Amino acid sequence: MINYSNLKQLIVSKTAKVGVIGLGYVGLPLAMEMVKSGFTVIGIDLDVRKIEKLNQGQSYIQDVPDEVIRSSMESGRFIPTADYAALEELHAISICVPTPLSENQDPDTSYITSVVSMIKKHMKKSMLITLESTTYPGTTEELIQWEFERAGLKVGEDFFLCFSPERVDPGNRSFNTYNTPKVIGGTTPKCAELGSLLYGNTVKTVVTVSSPKVAEMSKLLENTFRSVNIAFINEMAMMCDRMGINVWEVIKAAATKPFGYMPFAPGPGIGGHCIPLDPMYLSWKAKGFRFHSQFIELAQSINDNMPDYVISKTSQVLNIYAKSIRKSNILVLGMAYKADIDDLRESPGLHIYELFKERGARVDYFDPHAQSFLDKHGNTIQSIPYDLEKMQSYDCFVLVTGHKSFDYQAFADLGVAIVDTRNAFEGIDAPHIYQLGTSVKLPEEQEQDVLLLA
Repeated sequence: MINYSNLKQLIVSKTAKVGVIGLGYVGLPLAMEMVKSGFTVIGIDLDVRKIEKLNQGQSYIQDVPDEVIRSSMESGRFIPTADYAALEELHAISICVPTPLSENQDPDTSYITSVVSMIKKHMKKSMLITLESTTYPGTTEELIQWEFERAGLKVGEDFFLCFSPERVDPGNRSFNTYNTPKVIGGTTPKCAELGSLLYGNTVKTVVTVSSPKVAEMSKLLENTFRSVNIAFINEMAMMCDRMGINVWEVIKAAATKPFGYMPFAPGPGIGGHCIPLDPMYLSWKAKGFRFHSQFIELAQSINDNMPDYVISKTSQVLNIYAKSIRKSNILVLGMAYKADIDDLRESPGLHIYELFKERGARVDYFDPHAQSFLDKHGNTIQSIPYDLEKMQSYDCFVLVTGHKSFDYQAFADLGVAIVDTRNAFEGIDAPHIYQLGTSVKLPEEQEQDVLLLA
């Protein structure tokens, strides 16, 4: 029978069978790193389409090339399946399932509780369980430890439990699953030791903390920090717009200070799984302690309203050309939530698209990475093909995502009015390009500026 000592030896020798539950943006790269490090990995996901693709040697995650999937499959050390009965073979599992927010902005932990029920049904004794899904402090102990102990199992003896927050940044060419330091907290010293051993044999650096709560809180602190600072610079952008100051020039000037300042960039809103959601987990949990975080709520409000600011900005620009949003032909450039990826999760572009539609605009989008999405009515919206001649027929371009593959000069040369929310057209001096965070000048004002310069 497996016990702590046996499990430790299996992990050290890499003969432990490891499972990854949830083969998405977090789980699949983690599984590939575990295979690469020498473990045999069973990947579990209920989406049979994903399993079929993996069995065919195909990847559906941009950061995981097809050849990595193929080599993992050919090694015989990666077995994808939709059957939870595979848990019976495993010594350790990492849970990487989604943790969205409900319509009331409360954490939806249903995916975690569903996985826990399946683990209880199929688990081996002395299994190491690590939760990676981002959630509120206390989740690991409240939703997992409590459930197992209620069934008569003792943590640190009959099972081992840790939390290790995912730190995936899709499209990042410098940092990936392997070289991004991995924080881990165990519910007991033995749990922490086993968890640190497993991940220490998989990634470059492991940072062990005193408890799962600390590890859970560290993830929320990272992303709440970003949320608050993005909200601040978004508010500065709107302030500079009102005052007739170019916020991008201001940011560039401030960034020359070698200490005490960290540059953030404004934009059309926040996207991805982490920044729009994580702070709300923390705010929700804090309310249970009668603590109301004003920073989190204010930041969320500012960031949530940036798509409306983009609509207002576009209205001002169209007004210069004696047009309104209603019945105008608008092309959204970029729909992914960040540059050079295909990830549409919580993308502000989706909201901007719907806002334009609600105001009567005729809207299309172009994104070479994200080829389609479902609108709020469930209709599939396809990216238009790249055709500069046809693009010239639009009344306005709204740049939402600054993909490096875009030919910005070619777009500018079309002469179509452009609302640039990312400063992607920096360096292209043209009167029909209007940046977020700068005031919209009427033609006579632009002419006056030229006279003053002369």
